[in-house]
Amino acid sequence: MSLYSFGLEPLSCHTWNKDRTQIAVSPNNNVAYIYEKKGQEWVKIHELTEHSGRITGIDWAPETNRIVTCASDRNAYVWTLKDGVWKPTLVLVRINRAASCVKWSPLENKFALGSGARLISVCYFEKENDWWLSKHIKKSVRSTVLSLDWHPNNILLAAGSADFNCRVFSAYIKDIEDKPGPTAWGAKMPFGEVLLEHKDCGGWVHSVSFSPSGDQLAWVAHNSSIAVSDATQGKEVTQLTTNYLPLLSVLYVSPSEIVTAGHNCCPYQFTYKGPGALEFVKKLDIPKQTSKTSMSAMQHFRNLDKRATDEDSNELGTLHQNSITQLCVVAGEKAKVEKYSSVGLDGAMVMWDFKH
Repeated sequence: MSLYSFGLEPLSCHTWNKDRTQIAVSPNNNVAYIYEKKGQEWVKIHELTEHSGRITGIDWAPETNRIVTCASDRNAYVWTLKDGVWKPTLVLVRINRAASCVKWSPLENKFALGSGARLISVCYFEKENDWWLSKHIKKSVRSTVLSLDWHPNNILLAAGSADFNCRVFSAYIKDIEDKPGPTAWGAKMPFGEVLLEHKDCGGWVHSVSFSPSGDQLAWVAHNSSIAVSDATQGKEVTQLTTNYLPLLSVLYVSPSEIVTAGHNCCPYQFTYKGPGALEFVKKLDIPKQTSKTSMSAMQHFRNLDKRATDEDSNELGTLHQNSITQLCVVAGEKAKVEKYSSVGLDGAMVMWDFKH
């Protein structure tokens, strides 16, 4: 694993290009920066400046090499690289609240955008007018959409929101794609159809992730829980409440292994073997060894009073020194992820190796 610090500002979101030589990050403001790896260093090569509000989501489509960004200024832009410069195209998302998350579909012919307007915009490119249009999924969403993930079939879309619900919708757009075949989640898939609605997740649903096959859906909520819904078992939900601080990001790294991270500043591994069999495996961060120094009795009790611990260091024992906001796949297929990355509020990006 390797740690790289991009400065003191917290990193709210990040995304990689196809060959993982470039990373786009947003340091919690209205600009996204693209860095390129040169030797051991990351060198800033582009700045994406078009938003007037804080960037809340960013995603890089590997094959078409397009970046989509969304922000609290209620706008989304699709960026394309022309003659060495990234050019923005405004998307007609038609929302009256801040955008909160954005995600390209697996085939990269559309993307989904969640927002505080209690809806999901599914945006696609219309060739006739040469612009990005959106269709809205409004059904039963009662609050801000916080997280999105696409099913491998390019049709189904999972959404976690602040109304304590996790849902799976159909995002089938008949103008641009063929009629979908049946899946384990359901057979009828008109646009906006609700295929799963799990009502009481116990808290805001911070992150959702489909398994490599798309038959399971994992999510993490603000009550420190992780849950998996299994479509092959009649959509049965298995929930596990952990004793950590809330988890903010979840990622499937193999058909049965899940990695999560959040306010505890380090990634955790879980495994799902079937209904009722969701288990914690291990902490994926090796704590730093600190050398003990002799301390006066006064200092000892002062530390106990101040920090509720007798240790004399301000550093956490984890690589990240603050909450981890997002996890991303770096190397390997979704069915066998070999490397993944995390960014956090400490301004650092860490690459982790996953051993299967």
